[in-house]
Amino acid sequence: MIFWYWWVIALVLLVCEVVTAGFFFLWMAFAAALTGIMMLVFTDLTLENQVFIMAALSLLSIFLWRKLNQRYPIHSDHPLLNQRGRQYVGRVFSLHEPIVNGQGKIKVDDSLWKVQGEDCPSTEKVKVIAVQGTVFIVERVG
Repeated sequence: MIFWYWWVIALVLLVCEVVTAGFFFLWMAFAAALTGIMMLVFTDLTLENQVFIMAALSLLSIFLWRKLNQRYPIHSDHPLLNQRGRQYVGRVFSLHEPIVNGQGKIKVDDSLWKVQGEDCPSTEKVKVIAVQGTVFIVERVG
């Protein structure tokens, strides 16, 4: 195989990384690019050796990334950024619809959320104490 074939494979793997998540294909793309560089230096490598080198570099780079990620995990200053419902735990809202048979609704900004809790009229204020999927678990604020 010619060296640039490996670079094309690396590019395809990078596209796969962009489409998916998890930093998995990135390291395989890195291994394919290194295999292409090795083909520039060692032009007489057989296809079996090239595939072995690419597989070994892929496994090694994925293993090293996982170890490094376990040792130095990435911490966010906004851990609830993609967990919108959990951002409202602890806040107090007015009911939009009364809670009847344990079910009701509150209005949060421009959206309505289902709530579960003890029955109460729509004039009451409730505090969000938990989230189950897209349903807030609320308690009456005295």
